[in-house]
Amino acid sequence: MIRILLADDHPLTRSGLAAWLEKEEGMELAGLASDGESAWKAVLDLSPDLAMLDIEMPGGSGIEIASRIRKEGLKTNVLILTAYSAHQYVMASVRAGAKGFILKSAPLEELRKAVFDTAAGIFYLDPSVSLVNQEEPAEELSPREREVLILAGQGLPSSEVASILSITGRTVAAHLTSIYGKLGARNKTEAILLALKKGLVMLDELYFLEGDGRLP
Repeated sequence: MIRILLADDHPLTRSGLAAWLEKEEGMELAGLASDGESAWKAVLDLSPDLAMLDIEMPGGSGIEIASRIRKEGLKTNVLILTAYSAHQYVMASVRAGAKGFILKSAPLEELRKAVFDTAAGIFYLDPSVSLVNQEEPAEELSPREREVLILAGQGLPSSEVASILSITGRTVAAHLTSIYGKLGARNKTEAILLALKKGLVMLDELYFLEGDGRLP
């Protein structure tokens, strides 16, 4: 049974999702919150398996709460709920520690999959978030390409990636071009998300390490 905290500041969305969670097999609605402050308190008090968090709430966004959960080392996994599919929201969620990202417009069957995947720690990305070739088999990345992609995924600019790996900026650019080709990505963000979906990099590897941002 997955114990779930639901936090959303929109009453209709909150009540609708709560009613759905209460009747779904394998799920238990552990608590409700309408703002970031009460959501964080509920995480601490209830220790839910999964926190379904609205990306924008008064008193603290879902992204901020996900970051606090990660930094405190809590076991609650986070599924971000949002009306926005822009890649910057997805990457901000990933870097904060969220393991799932789903649009509020998603079909209930897709939401069910998101809940079970995210609760199990499996990276989940809403299918409607536009990614090219996301179902095609991926070519393996070389060890150096993985290092470049992971550091880029931590939000480091190419100049810092080059410095950390003791290579030139031109070499970083060449590695990124190769990565895009192997994954069928058009840019750095798509490459990171596709690599996560295909299991070529792990979510924990993309968390920016406070201090020097180097690989673990």
